[in-house]
Amino acid sequence: MQLYLMRHGQTNYNLLELCNDDPRVDVHLTERGKQQAQRAADTLRDIPLDRILISELPRTRQTADIINQYHQAPIEVVPALNDIRSGYEGRPVAEYFATIGTDRFNVRPEGGESVRDYQVRVMPVLDWLCRQPWTGVLIVAHEETLRVLVGALRGLSPDELLALHFGNCETLHFELDRP
Repeated sequence: MQLYLMRHGQTNYNLLELCNDDPRVDVHLTERGKQQAQRAADTLRDIPLDRILISELPRTRQTADIINQYHQAPIEVVPALNDIRSGYEGRPVAEYFATIGTDRFNVRPEGGESVRDYQVRVMPVLDWLCRQPWTGVLIVAHEETLRVLVGALRGLSPDELLALHFGNCETLHFELDRP
């Protein structure tokens, strides 16, 4: 299976540097985010996609809808792909990073989950994907989601995984082997 991973387009909260993991909060693509998604759509235009998987957060749906203009693939919400629960909803990202400090992989903020917890939540998606009949899948998700998935697909250590950074609408390609 051809697997494409993409971070959503730029949002109003990206500009404000605020945390968001609650789908009910009005976090949406900016004009720049829509332009990023359109450029990504143009790049992926001729890539066959059987399915687009997204999280419950509206920014992934907005990005996927723009990408899907050339594919008309079913878009499926997969709650396991929701962004990491930071425990810092609507608060500065800097406060979140100050809390998780020097052990970003294991520290679980109050009301949140650690990256290790998040990894346990996200990883079954890869196993599930391997059992699907699809030949081309796009996952539109979040930077932390991409860290976890890319870390697994490349066999990275926790430190290597945490060092990864992905720009808005950055797209990666992997070939997923079926068992």
